[in-house]
Amino acid sequence: MSDLVMRQRDLKAIANFIYEAGVLSKTPRSGLWFLGSGDQSVAEHILRSTFIGYVLCFLTPKADCNKVVRMCLLHDFGEARTSDLNYVHQKYGRLAEARAIEELAKNVPFGDEIRRLFQEVSAKKTLEARLVGDADQLEWIATLREEQVKGNTKANTWARIAHKRLKTLAGKRIGKLLLTTHPDTWWFNTKDKWFIDRKEKYRKWGR
Repeated sequence: MSDLVMRQRDLKAIANFIYEAGVLSKTPRSGLWFLGSGDQSVAEHILRSTFIGYVLCFLTPKADCNKVVRMCLLHDFGEARTSDLNYVHQKYGRLAEARAIEELAKNVPFGDEIRRLFQEVSAKKTLEARLVGDADQLEWIATLREEQVKGNTKANTWARIAHKRLKTLAGKRIGKLLLTTHPDTWWFNTKDKWFIDRKEKYRKWGR
């Protein structure tokens, strides 16, 4: 097969990969059905998990941050084909994510890397894989905390159970803070007069 034909086939596979990634934004996180509130797609979960993986690497300098970020991006990619099963569903049938990833990997030119990274995450033996696992759980804890402050009384219990799943020192430290930090703290300060009289800020900055 000529290089030109091979490249064309690879490009078509990449185009399909891009559309498959889009399905993740339409795939709901099913655990929220049992929680009784909240709405999140798998893509939203992956995005925040990736940011969390990045900061866990900052707190764990010996980790390979590049690998952690790539593994975070891929850790739930198979759910574009299998959908998402929560802990209750998994009691009765597990997702065939390994098969989905294997079939995906056969089609794209970077399939070997996808297969290798997914297998490392699944094995949970390396430091990087444990950080990815913690990023996954920390994102869930943050989601639950957001539902808790909106009034869901089950969310706190669920979040504390998720905290027990954390494996790394960095993950446990951040998890403890997520359990007690209000999700609005980063932007809302009751002592900031901006939220009482915006004109004061305008005058301060000469507007």
